[in-house]
Amino acid sequence: ADPIAAQWTQEARLLLAERALAAGDPQAPVDVALPGRLSVSQLVTLRRDPATLARLLRRPMPARPDPEARRGTAFHRWLERRYAGDRLFDFDDWPEAAAAGGASGTGADPAPDADRATAGAVGGDETLADLQRRFEASEWADRIPLDVEVPFSTVVDGVVLRGRMDAVFAAEPTSSGAPCFEVVDWKTGAVPVGAAARAARVQLAAYRLAFAKLRGVSPDRVRGAFYYVHAGVTVRPDAEVAMVAESLARGTTGA
Repeated sequence: ADPIAAQWTQEARLLLAERALAAGDPQAPVDVALPGRLSVSQLVTLRRDPATLARLLRRPMPARPDPEARRGTAFHRWLERRYAGDRLFDFDDWPEAAAAGGASGTGADPAPDADRATAGAVGGDETLADLQRRFEASEWADRIPLDVEVPFSTVVDGVVLRGRMDAVFAAEPTSSGAPCFEVVDWKTGAVPVGAAARAARVQLAAYRLAFAKLRGVSPDRVRGAFYYVHAGVTVRPDAEVAMVAESLARGTTGA
C-alpha cells in the first residue's frame, strides 16, 4: 500500500471525526429560545416537531431545490393573475380595515416559498397546466374572492406571526345577518394524513385569528379551508384559534 495515501486517509478520518465531535449529535436535544418573529410555516413546524424547528433556528440551512415547491409557487402566481380583475374588494378599501387593531394588512413580509410548499409529492410528471385544468374543473373555479394574497403581521403572546393568506371568500352569514368569511389555502401537494394533517391545522388557526383582527370581527365568523388541487378535495379541519397560543407555549427550549 502507498504510505502517503494511507497517511492522507488517516488524516481525513481524524478531520471528519473532529468535525463530527464539534457539530455534536444532530439528533441530540437542542436548547433554543423561541424568536420574536415566526413565519406561519415555522409555526406549523413548531406544532409538528419542535426539535426540528430548534435545530433549524440554531443552524439555518438553505432549502434544497424542490420542483414541487416551484410548481406550487407558479400555480399561486397564476391564480393571483387569474383573480386580479375579479376580486370584489381591495382590502385597503374595506371600512373596518383602518379601525381593526392587533394586525396589519400592509408591510408584512410575503410568506416565504416554504409556506407554498405542500406535504407530499403528487407525481413528477404533473405540470402547471395539469393543475390549472384541475382547478378550472373545481368547485372554486366560478367563485369570486373578496381578496387574494392578503399579507399579515400579527402579535400572539409577544411573538410576531407573519404570513400571506391565499384567498378570502364570503361565507354564509350568521343567523342575525352578520357577514362571515372563509380563508382558503391552495395546496398543490398530496392530502396529508396523521400527525402532518393534525399539525397543518394550526396554519388555518393562525389565518383565522389574523383575518379576524384585520377585519375587526370575532374569529367565530372566520372559517378556514384547504383546497388540495391534485385531489380535488376541500378540507375544513377543526382549527381553533387557541391552537396558535398553545403551539407558541411549547417553545423550542429543550427540544
